[in-house]
Amino acid sequence: MTAGSPDAGTPLTTRSSYDAVAERYAREIGDELDGKPLDRALLDAFAELAADGPVADVGCGPGQVTARLAARHHARPLGVDLSPAMCAVARRGTGLPFLAADMRALPIRSGALGGVLCLYAVIHLDPAERAAAYAEFARVLRPGAPALVAFHTSDPDLRAGQEARLGEWWGHRVDLTFRYLGPAAETAALARAGLSLTARLDREPHPGVEHPSRRTYLLARRPA
Repeated sequence: MTAGSPDAGTPLTTRSSYDAVAERYAREIGDELDGKPLDRALLDAFAELAADGPVADVGCGPGQVTARLAARHHARPLGVDLSPAMCAVARRGTGLPFLAADMRALPIRSGALGGVLCLYAVIHLDPAERAAAYAEFARVLRPGAPALVAFHTSDPDLRAGQEARLGEWWGHRVDLTFRYLGPAAETAALARAGLSLTARLDREPHPGVEHPSRRTYLLARRPA
């Protein structure tokens, strides 16, 4: 990855980029949760808090997290991703429902969900776009329901507030911008959208399992 300009990447290029790599992406990360014990624990906690379901896994990619929620927690998950190809791969691999949609305009009625999960997807959005997405999360949640949002905060080369651009991935031309986010700023953005923080976890990367970035998980809820 190389440093990117502030206007690099758009929803259209993000969608086409993930369409291009969907099959390979599914093969590479399909079993990623096996090496991520803290992620598994957080998913367990999220599912318990969202026990009344249904839940949306927003930015679901090939559906590995959606499938875990369905298999272990019967949370009635719906996967949502900007990339139609990712949704097709996820649907074929899991048999679960997946919907191609923009998280800034979710085609879900207000107050319909018992939980919203969004892992490492808001990193492709600029601040105004993230604000729109968080407002949508709040809109579709029932009063008292949780939202769990995860993002990268830094790696050996970049810090919060910086970004990187990827132009080639697994032999495909792509145009993706990865933003490293500050936990305090994202907590404040969630609060402005009407989601109050209930817990935060910061962790180091799991060596050999994932990109060597530090990560933050914010668990928030729509007030009852």
